[in-house]
Amino acid sequence: MQTLTEKLLNVSPDGCFSTDDLFHFVSGSADARHSLIKRAVVAGEIIRVRRGLYCLGPPYRRDPVNLHTVAQYIYGPSYISLESALSYHGWIPEAVYTVTSASVGESKTFRTPLGTFRYTRIPQNRFFSAVERTVGDGSRDIALIARPIKALADYVYAYRKDWNSLDPVVHDLRIDREDLATVSEEDLEEAMESYRSRRVRRFLSAVRSELGS
Repeated sequence: MQTLTEKLLNVSPDGCFSTDDLFHFVSGSADARHSLIKRAVVAGEIIRVRRGLYCLGPPYRRDPVNLHTVAQYIYGPSYISLESALSYHGWIPEAVYTVTSASVGESKTFRTPLGTFRYTRIPQNRFFSAVERTVGDGSRDIALIARPIKALADYVYAYRKDWNSLDPVVHDLRIDREDLATVSEEDLEEAMESYRSRRVRRFLSAVRSELGS
């Protein structure tokens, strides 16, 4: 096992790190650190997720990699949204195999050894409104995830849905009306103030009207 991998096992329990992190983990010159990374990658002890971002190989991880956390390292500012957020909250029954996020920057897709990460640019007045910070078991296992109504609003924007009622939400996405009834007035208000899209605002107004908010 490479010296670098041994050190990362002790200081990075989630197994993911950036080249900037190496300044704290490994002493020496930038060339020396690059050589350590290259040898570890060739040995299969470290996986290159994308430029500047790495992850310990499966046999060397103490904890499973949290893909929601990794998504923020790959491209940001961003937060988990759309299908991934709806699945996380238990609102849609289907398994989601692509990690979907809303982003400030242009829309991009990254295909990595850990999976596919898709980012959709969604213009907003307050990008992180109705977004919650989740903390997992690892010390760095932190993710930003849209609350359900925000994930739905992002879905309407991303896929250009002209939804003026909750019927297509129930029929197309198979979301239970019982779940929709749990949407808070606070989340609706935050979302209404955030989006610039008329299509999204019409949808949110319909949600408010049908839920009697």
